Amino acid sequence: MPEVQGISSGDPDPRAAAAPSPRPLSGPGTEHGAVPERRPAGELESTVLAALWAADTPLTPGQVQGSLGAPLARTTVTTILTRLYEKGTVSRTRSGRGFAYTPTEDAPGLTARRMHSELQKEEDRSTVLARFVSQLTDEDEQLLRRLLDGDAR
Repeated sequence: MPEVQGISSGDPDPRAAAAPSPRPLSGPGTEHGAVPERRPAGELESTVLAALWAADTPLTPGQVQGSLGAPLARTTVTTILTRLYEKGTVSRTRSGRGFAYTPTEDAPGLTARRMHSELQKEEDRSTVLARFVSQLTDEDEQLLRRLLDGDAR
């Protein structure tokens, strides 16, 4: 029996190079055949994280899906959780045949990590920090000064 390319020969699946399917012109979220607008980057991740933060226990993708107000497929939720796991934003433990997910940080911790990550990308950290501080409100600047002086009240 001959080998089927991409399955048993180890070669890439030729179907993977096919053009992506066109977006639906009708269905939920569309009006009069209009193409639905894309969500802002990170919106789904933020929504999934909010569901995890609100829970007192690790959640499976199905439980996350059930807690969301938006109608998302379980596979979409699973993909988002997997990406968050790969980024280190959530941890996971075995739950039956799948996983249950828990956030690794609270919302302020995640924001701080993102800020630090952005700062790491720049060679001229001094300029980045100076511009950041120059755009703070007076109240935030006073808070930052207190934090730097060791007074975290």
